[in-house]
Amino acid sequence: MMDQIKIGKFKVNEIYQGDSLKLMKEIPDESIDLLVTDPPFAIDFRAKRNNYNRTPENVLEGYNEIPQEKYYEFTLNWIKQSYRILKQTGSMYVVSGWTNLKDILNALDETRFITVNHIIWKYQFGVFTRKKYVTSHYHILFVVKHVKKYKFNKIEHYPEDVWVIKREYWTGKKKTATKLPMELVKKIILFSSDKDDIVFDPFLGSGTVAATAKTLGRNYLGFEIVKDYFTFAKERISSVQMSLDKWVDKAKKSKETD
Repeated sequence: MMDQIKIGKFKVNEIYQGDSLKLMKEIPDESIDLLVTDPPFAIDFRAKRNNYNRTPENVLEGYNEIPQEKYYEFTLNWIKQSYRILKQTGSMYVVSGWTNLKDILNALDETRFITVNHIIWKYQFGVFTRKKYVTSHYHILFVVKHVKKYKFNKIEHYPEDVWVIKREYWTGKKKTATKLPMELVKKIILFSSDKDDIVFDPFLGSGTVAATAKTLGRNYLGFEIVKDYFTFAKERISSVQMSLDKWVDKAKKSKETD
C-alpha cells in the first residue's frame, strides 16, 4: 500500500475533515481508481426518531443535510469533480434513495458519465407507513468515464443487479446516522478495483468505504464535514486490520462453485 504517496496535497491512506466541494478541487485530474459514496439525500433525515429502532443516545449528532432547493446544484458540483478526478479506467458507485434520484441521474447525464448498471440494494426492513408501500431498498448507480476501459473483475459467474444484503446492527454501540454495510462495499470494491488501487469517498460518514478498502489491500482517501463523524471514522479505520486473503479466497470459492 502506498502510505507515503500523495495525491496533490493529500496523503494516501488518510481521511480529512472538511467540505468535500472545496477539498475535491485539490485532487489532481484522473488520480482516483474507484469512487464509492452515499451522499446526503435531502429528505429532512432525522436519525434519532423512534421508528428507526435505535437508542437515540448512541446516534452521533450532526448529520449534514442539504436543503431541497439546493440539492441539484450541490449534486452537480460534486459529480463534476468526481468526473474530473476519476481515471479513464475508473468507476463510480452512488447510493441514493428514490426521493431525489432524478437529480443524481440528471447530474450524471450532464457530466457525461456513462451508466453501466442501475443496481437495487434490498435490505431487511423499512420505516413503517400507513398509506403507501414500505420502502426497503436503495438505488446504486454504477457509472464510468470510458465504456471500453473501466475495470470489472467478474468475481461471480452470474452477477445480478439486485443485491439482497442486510443492514448492519451495532447494538449498544455508538454509530453515525447512516452507514453502509461492509458486505455491500466489499462487493463493489472487489468487482471494480485491484489491489493497491485508490478508493475515494467524498462523504465518508462512519468510514465504511475507507475501512473496507483497507481490509482488501486497497488504498483509500476520504472527506467528512462533520467533526464527530470524522473522529468516529478515523478511530474505526485505525482499528481495522487487513484481511485481503480471507476475502479473496471467499470470492474464488464462490466463483468455482457457480
